[in-house]
This record gives sequence, structure tokens and C-alpha cells, in this order.
Amino acid sequence: MTTITTRPPGRITDRVAAADWPSLSDELAEHGSALTHRILTADECRAIAALYDETERFRSTVDMARHRFGSGQYRYFTHDLPQPVRELREALYPRLLPIARGWADRLGGAAPWPDTLEEWVAMCHDAGQSRSAQILLRYGPGDWNALHRDVFGDMLFPLQVVIGLDAPGVDYSGGEFVMTEQRPRAQSRGSSTTLLQGHGLIFTTRDRPVRSGRGWSKGPMRHGVSTIRSGRRRTLGLVFHEAA
Repeated sequence: MTTITTRPPGRITDRVAAADWPSLSDELAEHGSALTHRILTADECRAIAALYDETERFRSTVDMARHRFGSGQYRYFTHDLPQPVRELREALYPRLLPIARGWADRLGGAAPWPDTLEEWVAMCHDAGQSRSAQILLRYGPGDWNALHRDVFGDMLFPLQVVIGLDAPGVDYSGGEFVMTEQRPRAQSRGSSTTLLQGHGLIFTTRDRPVRSGRGWSKGPMRHGVSTIRSGRRRTLGLVFHEAA
């Protein structure tokens, strides 16, 4: 059974700021993902998960089996985000921004991301990516998510966050977060992470910088969810670019 960690103090913004960002940055560079400390309380997780049944909050619902994405269901929020979801996104963006810019510098690519999330969202809208990409996901027994990337257009932020809303070992079993990395001239490498309730997993949207004999190269990565064995697994997905 998973042990629930202590209640995080203060506002969501303060909890995000209190994370060990240098260590998270190092872990992201090494593995393409990094698990934060607890940034949502159990009550906050339950409140966000309960929004799933308030259909007016969402612009669309996706049946994963119908589209051959796996099995399960998720819903895209409208731009009128619930306060904790909005606060999480606004608090995380400036912390992830230096990492994103550092990765772009290593890879010799463009770093178009401005200092504020508001400016970046406006740039996405001007480029024709104007739909909210924030999602609530819901899985039941036998559900799973195929390996994929959340790339919705040319305007792309290289990092995103998923937050566990249910407790593994208590509310569900199975359902590990899975990542694979395509390595040059070698077989792919896989990893799995158990997503604790209220904790955030930061991970790369598409590629991470990988050191090579000639400097830095792109390490293509995909993510998904292993089969849920029992119970119900719900997560909040925070994407920092908009959908076309």
C-alpha cells in the first residue's frame, strides 16, 4: 500500500516554488522525467477529479478505444479553467522555462518562449493553435494509454506535467506511467513511474537533449500508461502549448 505523504503547506504557487528545481532539472536531463514532491492535497485531488462529471467545463470528450489510442476516456477543459488548474499551470511555467531554454540551447534550436505563460498562449493563438489542451483522464480496469506524444502544432513547449489524483495501491493497481526513449543505433529504452496522489511528474513532450560524441543530439521519447489492473485511476494533464 502506498504511503500518503504529509499535507503540503501554503498556496499551490508556494508549493511549486518550494520544489528542488535544480535536482528536478538534473533528473529531467538524465531521464526525460522527474517526480515532484506533493503539490496537491488529497482533498484538492478529489475535488479536481470530481469535475469530470461537470460536462460544461469541457470542450470535448475522447473515447480512446474508438480512436485506437488505448482504452479509457479523457476530456479537454475549456479555456475557463478551474482555479487550482489555472494556478498550477501559471506556477509551473516559469519554473520549467529555464529548463526548456537550456535544452533548446544544447540542441541549437529556437527558444521562442516568452517570460510569461500569458504571452506564450497569445503566440499560440496567433499561430492558429487556439484550443485548450488541459485534460482530465479517467481509466478503469483493463484501460491503458498507447505510447504517444502530445504535439498539437508547430508551437510546442518541450515539457509537460501529469498529476495523480488517486492513490496507487489504494484506489487502483497497475497504471504505471511509461516512457520509452529511442536511442541512436540501439534498441529503445523504457522506464516506468508510479504516480503518487498529489505529486506531479514532469516529462518531455517530444525530445530530450542527449550527449553524443559530436555534442548534443535529440533523444525522441514517447509516453503512455500501463494497464490498470483494478480500481479507477484519474490524472490531470497540464500542457503548456495550445491545440490547433
